[in-house]
Amino acid sequence: MVDPTSDHHEDIDKDEAPNCATCGDPIANETTHRVLTWIEEGAVQTAHFCDEQCRSDWDGE
Repeated sequence: MVDPTSDHHEDIDKDEAPNCATCGDPIANETTHRVLTWIEEGAVQTAHFCDEQCRSDWDGE
C-alpha cells in the first residue's frame, strides 16, 4: 500500500493504489482523489474516495 500522504495521482500502479471506500474502484493517477482521516478508539483511520461525489455518498455530506 502506498503512503496515504503521498501524491496518489502520480505514477501509482492500480495494484498498489487505495480503493474507493464507496465504489471500490482503485484510485490511481486521479487528481480527484479525496481522503478523510479520523481517530477512532485511539487509532488513525482513513477512507479514500475517487472523487467528491463518492466522498459525499459515503457520509452524506
